[in-house]
Amino acid sequence: MLDIKLIRTDPERVKENIKKKFQDEKLPLVDEVLQLDGEFRASKARGDELRQQRNLISKEIGKLMKEGKKEEAEETKRKVAEIADELAAMEQKEAEMTEEIRSRMLVIPNLIDDSVPIGRDDSENVELERFGEPVVPDYEIPYHTDIMESVNGIDLDSARRTSGNGFYYLMGDIARLHSAILSYARDFMIDKGFTYCVPPFMIRSDVVTGVMSFAEMENMMYKIEGEDLYLIGTSEHSMIGKFMGNILDPETLPRTMTSYSPCFRKEVGAHGIEERGVYRIHQFEKQEMIVVCEPEDSMDWYHKMWSYTVELFRSMDIPVRTLECCSGDLADLKVKSVDVEAWSPRQKKYFEVGSCSNLGDAQARRLGIRIKGKDGNYFAHTLNNTVVAPPRMLIAFLENNLQADGSIRIPQPLRMYMGGKEEIRA
Repeated sequence: MLDIKLIRTDPERVKENIKKKFQDEKLPLVDEVLQLDGEFRASKARGDELRQQRNLISKEIGKLMKEGKKEEAEETKRKVAEIADELAAMEQKEAEMTEEIRSRMLVIPNLIDDSVPIGRDDSENVELERFGEPVVPDYEIPYHTDIMESVNGIDLDSARRTSGNGFYYLMGDIARLHSAILSYARDFMIDKGFTYCVPPFMIRSDVVTGVMSFAEMENMMYKIEGEDLYLIGTSEHSMIGKFMGNILDPETLPRTMTSYSPCFRKEVGAHGIEERGVYRIHQFEKQEMIVVCEPEDSMDWYHKMWSYTVELFRSMDIPVRTLECCSGDLADLKVKSVDVEAWSPRQKKYFEVGSCSNLGDAQARRLGIRIKGKDGNYFAHTLNNTVVAPPRMLIAFLENNLQADGSIRIPQPLRMYMGGKEEIRA
């Protein structure tokens, strides 16, 4: 959510940003906010004037009563009551205007960074850099669920019977590999100085609307029927929510945390070959990282965070690339974002395995996360990044570590989490 002072002082900049995101349907919101804000401030000024009048008139009542001027005192009381009624009506109107302004402000997108490439959608995202040599072996790489099934590692049919499409049972060494990757990612981030946390897996609606846009919420979140609780789609939600309403001591910043959680999402994968795999599913597990920091430090942290994901994947011999999200592909709260994509030898292309985002003060402004300053408190900046998200990451892992004889090589960093195993065989 933007600072309303920006809309008051530079509405054209806000409109230009909306155009860069190809959301022209939102342009009228800026003028609507300006009009409502003008009416609200005029009402506040009138209210202050009425309160001053009421205070002055109220003082006369006692004086008139002492002087025995009861009729005049009663008339003065009626004036005070009339002012009180007008104030009550104005306060009700101001509350309604405040909500009208906020509802529009929540939909106006955050200002993107000047370095963000302009484009309509993800087809116009820009490749930044490749890490590792993408290799296509001279033997066939089967579809990822076929690789898992060859070692009795997945049961999709049973999951469809118990839960429907978009769910899975991981079994045996594949299930163990899944947990090993999460454990390795956890320790990897702890070694980077991040504090490990297991957060709540359900959050209230005020946290949901604080961390994401309405469109994202509708597309992603599962609501618990009859309660003000939502299942998290990523642990970033509850991790940022942890600081809701806090005034942070600058000496304690940055707050760097890495969290494990299951994640629950409404969307199910694209039609076709992805539908029977584990590309897009309703339930998965994830290791996440978040940073709450000083505004001037957020871009430095942004670059550190995505580099950690690249380093993690490269330590498991998985080639990756970074892809800068263009303006039209950025969610409304994001200032800048980069996707990390892993190489798929089977598809001979890269696919997304993580995303790093700088949200500026958008989440902090919505949730009231401030930093204590000498000349007044100010909003913190928040960032989030995927460390690793199995089972999607398993797709990249299996394809890049499958050997010609059908065995799956276990890279050195994972072996201690796999009981010393160097490979998985049928």
